[in-house]
Amino acid sequence: LARQAGKDDLVICLLSGGASALMADIPEGATLDELTEASELLVRCGADISEINTVRKHLSGVKGGELARAVAPATVITLILSDVIGDPIDVIASGPTAPDSSTFADALAVIRKYALEDRFPAVLLDHLHRGAAALLPETPKPGDPFFSHVYNHIIGSNRLALEAAAHKADELGFEARIITDALQGDYSAVADYILHTIEQALHQNHAKPCCLLFGGEPTLQVSGSGLGGRNQHLALRLAMQIAGREGITILCAGTDGTDGPTDAAGAVVDSRTLPDSRERQIDAADALSRFDSYHFFRQAGGHIITGNTRTNVMDMVVVLL
Repeated sequence: LARQAGKDDLVICLLSGGASALMADIPEGATLDELTEASELLVRCGADISEINTVRKHLSGVKGGELARAVAPATVITLILSDVIGDPIDVIASGPTAPDSSTFADALAVIRKYALEDRFPAVLLDHLHRGAAALLPETPKPGDPFFSHVYNHIIGSNRLALEAAAHKADELGFEARIITDALQGDYSAVADYILHTIEQALHQNHAKPCCLLFGGEPTLQVSGSGLGGRNQHLALRLAMQIAGREGITILCAGTDGTDGPTDAAGAVVDSRTLPDSRERQIDAADALSRFDSYHFFRQAGGHIITGNTRTNVMDMVVVLL
């Protein structure tokens, strides 16, 4: 259908989080199961969304600007809900209507970085090697003329979600501060950053209660056999560090309503979360070590259950002081 578009046609493309997983044009000789296996390996190894999409773009005939090439010379307007830090249009949904600056060699570098060569589906690894050897065409690059008829617009993002949360906090009588919309990296470093920001805020004078807002998407490299997600895991880590410190409440949640393979968006914790769980003989440290935050909060309480919100603009952390 896309290739039937002519120069007088207008193509409207709606993109949001999840499009990378849903749009697939499988390399010759590969299967959908192999492509799914490859994606799951990348997610579980701790690769960030940019690295994951670098690989996905080079295993697809629609990602990495290929959709824009397919509809050329038609005019394309793409409306985007961003689920990527910094809102880079070439990364969101693997950039089907954006120039791609990454290469097959970059995709292979991601595979090597996380030592996935022996586990990555052989037919897909071979496809990447053939591309790196210039035996397959590269994705469209900046400067390709058909991009002059492509218009990409960000209509929803983590920053906009934080601004909406700040507005609501103001209405409720809090002094709202957006700290960052770029939380990234290992969850433990993110937890330390949040705690450091809390300490700074506590040493300042406030005329009103304070609401600190953070956004982004930390990474969590799972090695245990438990059930959870990065927001529940982060909330549990923070609960252990604010135990007994009254006046601190923290919510960690995914804007899409889903945190990991669970029905929870995240969790809310305060100074009593850990002491109360100890009284009930619920072991927080054990749950954290086994990456089993879901079962901890199911027993101890604190889950945020929203259902699927149908909008993914990454994660939010809300701190009330």
